[in-house]
Amino acid sequence: MTELLRILNTPEFQSKETLKEQLAALGIQAGDALVVHSSLKSMGWIAGGPQAVVEALMETLTADGTLVMPAQSTDNSDPSNWMNPPIPENWHQPLREGLPAFDPHLTPMRGMGKIPETFHRHPGTIRSPHPSHSFIAWGKQAAEWMSEQPIENSFGPGSPLGKMMDSEVKILLIGTGFDSCTALHYAEFVQENRTTSPQGAAVMKDGKRQWVEFACVDMDSERFPELAKAYPGDIQTGMLGQAEVKLVRMRPLVEFGIEWLKANPAPIEEGQ
Repeated sequence: MTELLRILNTPEFQSKETLKEQLAALGIQAGDALVVHSSLKSMGWIAGGPQAVVEALMETLTADGTLVMPAQSTDNSDPSNWMNPPIPENWHQPLREGLPAFDPHLTPMRGMGKIPETFHRHPGTIRSPHPSHSFIAWGKQAAEWMSEQPIENSFGPGSPLGKMMDSEVKILLIGTGFDSCTALHYAEFVQENRTTSPQGAAVMKDGKRQWVEFACVDMDSERFPELAKAYPGDIQTGMLGQAEVKLVRMRPLVEFGIEWLKANPAPIEEGQ
């Protein structure tokens, strides 16, 4: 959608202040810990664009709260798994040998959107160290939650998600569905019958750039909307800008997800 169409489809002027009023109406307040997944284009035209959204969130939570967003850099992964788009097979090994190592400041995100990209540029944000599955955070708990992220357990215990499971955290989906809800990967990572696939990434290790191989848990976020539909707890709905939003407490949702996945294991594909 062009900017002109966004303007024409936005019935009233929107700004950082109108967003803050909507966040307050949702019950989001100073001191809250909030994981945000977002689609800027779903919000309509906003004066200041993604900067206004980020500042509205930060000023609402204040430094006594914590703002978290996924910052995944899935370009830093084994090219043999790439599908959207694939690259020529004879490029695979040169990429493994030459891809720059993950750098929390320089490595770009893939498919996260303009709001996390803007949030990443704020000097107070901290990015977790996983080469493919990182998060960014700002506020009271940011340093603690982002301090470590095991390469083979990126969304499980010991990860930022694992630490957030020990706190009262809310998830805000702005114009996105539960298939974007990264927290539900924690439920996959703690399954006893989880499966893994070979993966790789470029990292800095002992001061040198290295390609490391590891076992990555198989994930399927396409099942998350079905999981969320079965969730018996409260999922609050509302608006932020022109976007429909969903607000849910993280720990009860994920704990339900753990049991739901146990009771509804993924079907085994033919040939496995």
